[in-house]
Amino acid sequence: MDVPLDAVTNMSPSEAPFLPHEAPLRMEPQNLHQQPDRHGRPFRVLDTTPKTLWLRRLFVFGSALALTGFGIYRINQVFNSLGVSTLGVIVLILFAILGFWIALSFTSSLGGFVSLITRGGLGLGIHRDGALPVLKARTAVLMPTYNEDPERVLGGLKAIYDSILATGQIDAFDFFILSDTTNPDVWLQEERAFLALRRATGDDRRIFYRRRHQNTDRKAGNLGDWVTRFGDSYQQMLTLDADSVMDGSLIVRVVSAMENHEGVGLIQTLPVIVGGRTLFARMQQFAGRVYGPLIAHGIAWWHGSEGNYWGHNAVIRTRAFAEQAGLPHLKGRPPFGGHILSHDFVEAALMRRGGWAIHMVPGLFGSYEESPPSLTDVAIRDRRWCQGNLQHAKILGTKGLHWVSRTHMLTGIGSYIMSPLWLLFLLFGILISLQSHFYHPEYFGTKPTLYPHWPRVDPVQAKFVFIGTMGILLAPKFLAFIAMMFDRSALRGSGGAIRLFLSIILETLIGGLIAPIAMLIQTSGVISILLGRDSGWNAQNREDGRVSLREVARGYWVYTVFGLLLAAAAWSVSHALFLWMTPVLLGLVLAIPLAAVTASRDVGLGLRRAGFLLIEEETAPPPILRLAEENERLRTEALHAPHQPPSEAFALLRTDRTLLDAHLGALPPTRKAGSAIDANLLVGLVKLKEAPSIKAALSKLTRQEKASVLGTAEGVALVEKLPD
Repeated sequence: MDVPLDAVTNMSPSEAPFLPHEAPLRMEPQNLHQQPDRHGRPFRVLDTTPKTLWLRRLFVFGSALALTGFGIYRINQVFNSLGVSTLGVIVLILFAILGFWIALSFTSSLGGFVSLITRGGLGLGIHRDGALPVLKARTAVLMPTYNEDPERVLGGLKAIYDSILATGQIDAFDFFILSDTTNPDVWLQEERAFLALRRATGDDRRIFYRRRHQNTDRKAGNLGDWVTRFGDSYQQMLTLDADSVMDGSLIVRVVSAMENHEGVGLIQTLPVIVGGRTLFARMQQFAGRVYGPLIAHGIAWWHGSEGNYWGHNAVIRTRAFAEQAGLPHLKGRPPFGGHILSHDFVEAALMRRGGWAIHMVPGLFGSYEESPPSLTDVAIRDRRWCQGNLQHAKILGTKGLHWVSRTHMLTGIGSYIMSPLWLLFLLFGILISLQSHFYHPEYFGTKPTLYPHWPRVDPVQAKFVFIGTMGILLAPKFLAFIAMMFDRSALRGSGGAIRLFLSIILETLIGGLIAPIAMLIQTSGVISILLGRDSGWNAQNREDGRVSLREVARGYWVYTVFGLLLAAAAWSVSHALFLWMTPVLLGLVLAIPLAAVTASRDVGLGLRRAGFLLIEEETAPPPILRLAEENERLRTEALHAPHQPPSEAFALLRTDRTLLDAHLGALPPTRKAGSAIDANLLVGLVKLKEAPSIKAALSKLTRQEKASVLGTAEGVALVEKLPD
């Protein structure tokens, strides 16, 4: 069902309804304990599966196993040269797990390197250039938001709108702002920004806004609510994040690919990080642009039709999502029970379980996102991601999953479990060294022998193992550098070969210092989750403000203390051990200045002016980013305008009649007798009736009560009548 236009054609943007007519699409929670109904679709080999996919997977996993096996043989010579010891076995097991993790990343990057230099990473009939295909069906562009800066979010959405408009195919798209905002002040700012967006585009027919008054199941529930209310009108939906920006031509090409392949359920693009200003954000941006394509090409090379979903910047077939991706609640309490936090991995796995192909197309550029500005902000986000990924342990046993889908989940779990394992490997290595320090070997025992018994820790073999491990660990960066040599535009945008090489060295050195801090942060997150602590749901910080040294010290002193204790332990065992551990120790001891410097916008922009950590998207921005930058410039100017509109919700409604009328027109239906009672609403209405003034009412209302009264015509009427 298409959105009817006759009802809104002659209305102003403020008079037009916030939402189109509903077109419900059934979406039920999936049963994880029984096979799904695939409706006759194949499961093992799909129509869009590459023919040599099995050979690619054999190479990636076979080579990783071979490298791991060789590493185990060498590490056994290091720690168990005299025979088997308990500590040696423990270290051997830890090394096997960690070694396979590193080896798998390396072998996957080899596939990515081949794909990059041969200009692969597309498939599904997608072309990088040439005439744009003509779209036949309707697509909904979905922008979920949760307590974000509305002007910033809708500035990005307007850039996407203008970019699609430039393709000449705007009629194939509708745009939905899907708010889960709980802050009533932000809610009214969203409505004001939404009306402003309609006025700026002159389009009240395809730009819509919906706020959920109960944000059940977070982002997954937000998207699910849209599917069950409006999904039947749209063949595809393009899912975004609040910081997403996507080029219109990229969107048209990917949507067309889905239209032309009925068995494809999801196509994931490669989001490139842009807009970084702090040193940390610029490092993330640089790494994502230089190493990211290599990694993405690698996983797409062997994932094939069993790809993954990263939660945003992806086109999804609405029917496939509704049919297979309904998420159940897991048994038990959070952090492992309840609603599924990292929903994207699970939704992709369930759709593939249902016989839908999941593809990734890293060969197209034009998909962008932003990075948190500091290590602290990443740690906050990672805590939530960590809980979500560990939660997947309860989903691994889902009946009917493809083995590659289970691998995705294991990889997600491993990305956080590896940190405590690295820490254990480090600590047990010290213990073995300590044991060797106090163990006095007898090179020639009582039994006659021609050869001596060497000490348990062989320093020569240890050196070879270390060099080999570091070589495999750093090889993807070298491969990415070589691949950049084949891309003249990207190389030029990065400042040329010399500056690119120096930037890689700089990023590697600083990243190496940060790594042990990140290891401890993730380890503490894992321990916290295992102890049963829920992460909650906080809005993501996307602004790069200045951070005081006192705040940084308060957050990072514990890592410095741990580093000093570890350094003392290593020094007491052996000066050589201390020198071997210097990179780890230095990062921990310098945790406070590292966190402060990497969060600095001045340092980040200074390196940019010096020509380091550059990426093509900032030295030669594509049109979509120029549109986004212009919108951000206008937003910044508006923030410094002499006459600012109020930011408080009551004041906004009382000073803006247009917003007031639009807000009243978008309120949900009046509560019916017998339905659930909102206690916050009842209390809030009483407080409004008893308050002598707006100021007094604001001082008494909680945020939840304020939001509830703003969600009813009665509450809004009381707000209007109260004196100042």
